[in-house]
Amino acid sequence: MTYANGRIIHDADAHTMETGDWLAPYLDADLIEALGPLYGDAAVGDRILGIIEDSKKRKTDPEADAAARENVIAGTKGWGGYGAFDTDERKTALDALGFQSQLVFPTFGLGLLRRAKGDDQLYRAAHALNCAQAAFCASDKRMLLVAFVPMDDPKRALDLLEKSLELGAAAIMVSSSPPADKRSPGHPDYDPFWAMMAEAGVPFVLHIGPGTMTQPEAYRDNGRERAADLHGGGENLRFPDFMCVGLAPQMFLTALAYDGVFQRHPTLRGGVIECGAGWVPSFLLQLDYGYKSFQRTDKYLQEMDLKPSEFIRRAIKVTPFAGEDVGVLIEQAGPDMFLFSSDYPHPEGTRDPIGQFEKSLGKFDEGVKDKFYRTNFEGFMGEAIKRVAVVPA
Repeated sequence: MTYANGRIIHDADAHTMETGDWLAPYLDADLIEALGPLYGDAAVGDRILGIIEDSKKRKTDPEADAAARENVIAGTKGWGGYGAFDTDERKTALDALGFQSQLVFPTFGLGLLRRAKGDDQLYRAAHALNCAQAAFCASDKRMLLVAFVPMDDPKRALDLLEKSLELGAAAIMVSSSPPADKRSPGHPDYDPFWAMMAEAGVPFVLHIGPGTMTQPEAYRDNGRERAADLHGGGENLRFPDFMCVGLAPQMFLTALAYDGVFQRHPTLRGGVIECGAGWVPSFLLQLDYGYKSFQRTDKYLQEMDLKPSEFIRRAIKVTPFAGEDVGVLIEQAGPDMFLFSSDYPHPEGTRDPIGQFEKSLGKFDEGVKDKFYRTNFEGFMGEAIKRVAVVPA
């Protein structure tokens, strides 16, 4: 029996844990030199590369391989996770998990893009990352490619979007902050971008990382030693940062609704992934209150066919964290907005995400549960889900 235990489940958030040479086959020589090694810090890089090399030994060690795949969801995570960077292992992991499909996001490859100097380097590096991710996903239709498209330059973004769709991208990740801090994502310059996505039936996704808001640095000067992060180290989110992760998505979605993107492109769909979901009910209520308060004097609100909250409900899906009370969220915002995710092989997804969610889903009938695990995702993915044969696990 698989981890899904007979239920049809789509996983809205999974990752690769990139090796040091992950992008190298797709980068021009000048970019390899300009961007440097993926894991640039010697101490950190050596530790990571050591984990990767140890994991590769499973290929020739049947006992180690069997131990690693005995219970993949509860086993080692990160670079040591089964299928973290090896596509054949990921296929076996999906067999064990029993998920019908899995959106596959990059992890540290995105960090390399931050070293790009100028738009030329940025867009070439982003295309290289997308090619590397496409190669990982190519061997199994259950692995749905998420391509990253920086929106800094509208024309280049449109070109990279087209290339990403040609690669077979099932979703397009964009930063949840304003493109290059220059203009709203709802600016008319981006209308061809949103139109292409809507026509292709491919959703956009906002994910923790690109554009995420964290606590302003001034707040960190509180006269106390800084606490450890989520995993006891210093590289990930801390509690005050965690409280901010839903802010950028709310501003981004507000812009798309207010600037008319969802009205001009009624088939456009989007998702907010790994940014929590506790903010969703209050966000919808605040949109309704704002609409009621400003609609009398704001001509743009008057021109809307739907209320802003109705555009969001029609277009957007959100993944709760495994420890959130999804039952309460469904009671407050309805059953149509939320998606299951495992975050595999990241440890934040926990060793038993289904079990975590089931703690608060027990009060609901099978129809509501099926929306969370399956049908909300299928509606969100549009045309892309047709590549996956949805059959009982």
